[in-house]
Formats: sequence, C-alpha cells, structure tokens
Amino acid sequence: MMANLPSAGTVQAEANGVKALAAAALRHRLFWPCVTLFLLAMVNVAFNPNFFHLEIKSGHLYGSVVDILNRAAPLMLVAMGMTLVIATRGIDISVGAVVAISGAVAASLIGGALEMQNGVQVYASKTPLLLALAAALGVSLLCGLWNGVLVAGAGMQAIIATLILMVAGRGVAQLISDGQIITIYYEPFFFIGGGFLFGLPFALFIVLGVFLLLLVLMRHTALGLFIQAVGINPAAARFAGLNARALILCVYAFCGLCAGIAGLVIASNVKGADGNNAGMLLELDAILAVTLGGTSLAGGKFSLLGSLIGALIIQTLTYAIYSMGVAPEVNLVVKAAVVFTVCLIQSDTTRAVVVDLLRRARRKGVQP
Repeated sequence: MMANLPSAGTVQAEANGVKALAAAALRHRLFWPCVTLFLLAMVNVAFNPNFFHLEIKSGHLYGSVVDILNRAAPLMLVAMGMTLVIATRGIDISVGAVVAISGAVAASLIGGALEMQNGVQVYASKTPLLLALAAALGVSLLCGLWNGVLVAGAGMQAIIATLILMVAGRGVAQLISDGQIITIYYEPFFFIGGGFLFGLPFALFIVLGVFLLLLVLMRHTALGLFIQAVGINPAAARFAGLNARALILCVYAFCGLCAGIAGLVIASNVKGADGNNAGMLLELDAILAVTLGGTSLAGGKFSLLGSLIGALIIQTLTYAIYSMGVAPEVNLVVKAAVVFTVCLIQSDTTRAVVVDLLRRARRKGVQP
C-alpha cells in the first residue's frame, strides 16, 4: 500500500503546477472581469434569491438573467464596434448620436398608418420594412465613414473628430424627427428588439451574429493582426506595407454600423424614436465596457469577449443598484465607484505597487 502513495517529489510537482495555473489565471485579461461579474451576480442573489430563476411562458424564456442579457444587447453591439476603434488607438464618442440618428431614420420611414386589409383596419409601414432598415443602417455607416475620413484622411484627433458628430448628430436626429418623439405602430418592426427566437430574445441573436462574424475575421484572417499592428505602432505598420488609413476608415465605419444596429434595437424595444434622449451617454458606457473587458486605451491587443463581459458588468451593476433600492440620484456615483475600483484592480501599475508593498511587509516580518 505504501508503494501506491505519491512521492514527495510528485506532490511538490503537482503543487507547483497548481500554483502555475493559478498565476496564469490571475494574469489573464478576462480573470478580473469574470470575477467582477460573478460578485455582482452574488450581490443580486443576496437581494433577490430568485435571481437565477428561469421560467417558460408562452414558449419564451423569462428571468432576471434573460432580462439583463436582453437590455445589455445594444451596449454589447456598440462595445464591439468601439473595441476595434480603441484597438487602433482611436475613440468614438459619437455612437450615442448615431444611435439616435438610426432610430429617427427608421421611425420616420416606418411610422404606422392605418390601412384597410380584408375589411379590417391595421397599421402598415409607410416604407417597406427592409428598405427602412437598410436606410437607417446606411446612414449609420455614412456617419462612421465621416468619422473615419476626419481621423484617417484629415489627420484630426479622434476625440475631436467624433465630438463634431456627437454634437451635430444629435441635432440631425432632432431635425429628422422634427423635435418630436416618433411613435412606431408597425408590429413587424417590434420583433427586432422585443421578439423571441427559440425562446430567447431576438436581440441576443443579433449580438451573437455580429460577434461570430468578428471572431471569424479576427481569428481566421490577418485582419486582427493588422488592427493590433496599427494600434501598437501606426508608423511601423505603414512601413511594413499596411494601409493604415484604409484600415482605420473601415474600423470607424464598422463602429458606426454597430451603433446603427443598436439604434434599431432600441427603437424597436421602445416602439419609437427620441432624437434628444435615445442613446444618451451610451458612448461612455461603451468605453467603460471595453476598458472593463481588458482592452487598453493605448491601443494594440484587444478582447471582443472581454468587451461583452464588460457590457454585462455594467448592466448587472445597474440591475443590482435598482434591486438594492438605491436612490436614482446616487446611481451614477455608485456606478462610477465600482467601475473605478475594477479599473484600478486591472491596472498593471497598481498591481506592481501592491506586490512591492507585500514584499516589503514580508521582509519586515522575517527580520528579527
């Protein structure tokens, strides 16, 4: 029986292996975002024991988790586009305005006039639905191209270039909607943000489709490597033969397209378009989601999955704040404090300072 016992060397090797795995997990960029999301889920469980409870009603899956995923869909869409922009050392603070423009274009084209069909009055779209959706996404794509032209073509700083559209775009959205909230009555449009497919919200399938498309492009083509190269050193990328300007232009265009899709989801969900408030501060949440997901604002390496986790962190935090009954005036303060803490934990400089303090404390404890 003694022969079956592991030797001391084997035990030590296994212990070293466990320590190595633990160290690798701690260094992984998604470790702290996942831990943060888990802790926020536990906070929600503490205030709502049925937080993870799921039930099926009329063939649809309902529950707090499904609700968080559904409400985070627009932010996840915008965050994926923002991830690529930030990876190229850029930033886009106009996505909220593009969301408003997209919703306003779709709402103004769809509307919902009463028509007689088979002797029954029903609401019909003023414009064919597919044409209205294409127009909204086309305008969003043009907005992204405009930002890309200013950044890559005119050489403007990204924050200034997108600030122009951030301000002007909100006015454009109000001009399209004539300063009014446009109500949409056409029911097929509601499926985008409020419909279900295979029991799950349809908006989640839109997010999944965009994510899988990007995953294929980033992992199975050289596009991901090109984006990282431009983000790490644009000058070196140009000398290596990369068309950095064309790449940056395409990245901003894609970010605008993602914002346009998010605008359609939001407009469909609320059954209307508000040029003044739609997408308000969404650009800030998107930037926070990207940074919480481990992507550095300095450009270079990025994580699409991390950005999705960051968006879920923000939405789960919002859900937790409402569950705890925190006053609305305090919501933004609590949200900022949590985000600040998570970003501080993720900082390499902060980790280095903590490790140095621990080493000094150990040395003082060993000294007689």
